[in-house]
Amino acid sequence: MAEATTQRDRVKPSWLFAYSLPGLPIAALGLPLAVHLPTFYAVEVGLGWTLAGLIFGAARFFDVFLDPIMGVMSDRTRTRWGRRRVWMVASVPVMVVAAFLVFMPAPGASWLSVVASIIMLFIGWTMLTITHLAWGGELSGDYHERSRITASREAAIILGMIAVLLLPALIQAQGGDKFSQIAAMGWFVILTLPIGVGIAVTVIKEKDTPPVPHLPMGPALRALLKNGPLRYVLICDLISGISGGIVATLFLPMVAFGLELPKEANWLLLIYFLMGVIAIPPMVWLSRMLGKHQLLVLHCLANAILIPCILLLPKGEFVPALVLWVLFGMNMSVGPILFRAIMADVADHDDVETGQPRAGVYFALLALTNKLGHSCAILIAMLMLGYIGFSGTGNNSPDTIMSMMLLYVVPPTIISVVIAAVMWRFPLNESKHRELRRILEERAASASIGMRIGHMSEDPADVALAVHVLPVAKPAE
Repeated sequence: MAEATTQRDRVKPSWLFAYSLPGLPIAALGLPLAVHLPTFYAVEVGLGWTLAGLIFGAARFFDVFLDPIMGVMSDRTRTRWGRRRVWMVASVPVMVVAAFLVFMPAPGASWLSVVASIIMLFIGWTMLTITHLAWGGELSGDYHERSRITASREAAIILGMIAVLLLPALIQAQGGDKFSQIAAMGWFVILTLPIGVGIAVTVIKEKDTPPVPHLPMGPALRALLKNGPLRYVLICDLISGISGGIVATLFLPMVAFGLELPKEANWLLLIYFLMGVIAIPPMVWLSRMLGKHQLLVLHCLANAILIPCILLLPKGEFVPALVLWVLFGMNMSVGPILFRAIMADVADHDDVETGQPRAGVYFALLALTNKLGHSCAILIAMLMLGYIGFSGTGNNSPDTIMSMMLLYVVPPTIISVVIAAVMWRFPLNESKHRELRRILEERAASASIGMRIGHMSEDPADVALAVHVLPVAKPAE
């Protein structure tokens, strides 16, 4: 049975609301980058499937290298405003300019200008998302409260996705073309980003983190490699990114040509995300009852059962597709919530071992693996569309459409089964995490007492020694 969260560890509702707000523009960028923009640039802008796939896949791959750099820089930042908030504020002007360029291109734009604007967008995106995730992991040390924090962020992200789905649907209903629909998504980002970040950094006070001795690169890397729970999470997050990338890239072609519902694609996504928001509270409750990694296993098994059902849907009939996407939506929010909540616990495991609060690095690794998987998936999926001769404007043979449908269904189904098998053996549960938090709290109390009575050593080597004389839990293996 789950233990009760103490009042000290519980995050105020006003802080949860403020923390979640940057999720709106994050979603307004993330969904189009995954679903709409690759197809838009391939067909409407005129780059073609292969070139658009290379550009968006390579941009994602470039972003992979930005994540760990941003994680390390964020962890080492020391200002009067904290470590995380300064980077979030700095990301705003970069992302505003980049969003204007990416979402409002001229027809026939050159591939060089597209590459430059997308790289700029990913730089600002990394500055915002890595620091936002790390900050959320530091708002509370409680095993279950972290699920509540990530759930609030996920709820805002899903609401942002709903907004950027409604905008093009409304503009399409009024006769607007694809360029107008994509531009509306960009304006949503430009307007909500400064507001969301501004409220978050104003309302929430960042926790003071005392200076810690520098950990050399060798021991820092060895600690990462020895962290058993980290390996479980990163492997699963990597292949989850591959699955998500395939589904996102092929969703519009799959619905338009595979299910023969070209006008209903945005409405299916809308229902999908709406059900995701509705399902968040019961999923958080289930996480508390069952445990985080146990619920993640059930989520993956449900996906493995539901995804193949797409092949059974009758062509051109909206209601059966709607029923299936309602079920998808009820299950969709579990993965993002739990992977991030679990990674915060894994970062505590590292803190106990190294004496270094490196949440930024750990959430950067989580983003890195997901983006690496996603970038590979975008590249592979779009190259496969070119290889099978798929046309985004129609005139596809039944064999070509079936090949596209199998590409959409088979890899995500297999990946879901693999993740369930791996995470079933995940070693860091609630009781082990509470022991890690006990050690960290005792260490912090000891350091605080030492500073108050004036006996804290100024020698970094002595400080490092003092950190490690406290009892250290055996790593979860």
